Amino acid sequence: MKIHIGKEFPAYFRPAYPEEFELFSHFETAAAIPSVLFAVTTWKENGKPNVCLHAWSCFHGDKTAFFAVMGNLYQHTHTYANIRREGCFCVNFLPISCYDRLVETIRHNELDDDEFAVGGFTLAHGATVHAPVIEEAFVTLECTLREMKDLSGAGMAAMVVGEVQHVSVDEGYAQGYGKRYGEEGFTLLVPAPQDLATGMPGQSAIGAVDIRRLD
Repeated sequence: MKIHIGKEFPAYFRPAYPEEFELFSHFETAAAIPSVLFAVTTWKENGKPNVCLHAWSCFHGDKTAFFAVMGNLYQHTHTYANIRREGCFCVNFLPISCYDRLVETIRHNELDDDEFAVGGFTLAHGATVHAPVIEEAFVTLECTLREMKDLSGAGMAAMVVGEVQHVSVDEGYAQGYGKRYGEEGFTLLVPAPQDLATGMPGQSAIGAVDIRRLD
């Protein structure tokens, strides 16, 4: 038997925090699909570096181009304004050991905050775009803005598509599976899974890739 969830908000769903279902679709907690976590880095209008911990994205392309498709970037954020103004951004992948430092950049993200200093990150510069880079990232994608689109039309979140112009990889992560997967590799966000029988909220989880077989 399957439990079916429609577009109408299930009245028995309970939020994990008061504004949860004002910000996110109930489909997110019903499906609880994991995605890779990363830090989007940009310059604020006053020249201070900005860090945005983000997920809800995918990375793909064809032989002509490769894209970072960020599916749920809120339009009220510094990051959205910075990308719109500068026309570029960087995507930085960091291991799970950096998670708490990245969370600090959420807690201290005012216009005058140097968010690299807040997180204790080393500031570097993009090789091809005007955006800051987290030196501690093991993979960084430098992107130029291709498109911003409000998919829902509600003026809340936007899909931001960047075309990758340059990739940098720490040489310790440059061969095979090695460090790129597991505790020192990509960090995953597992959205809080709703209990679909009772409607009680779950708790978000942070994980790493555990390779079980090769294909």
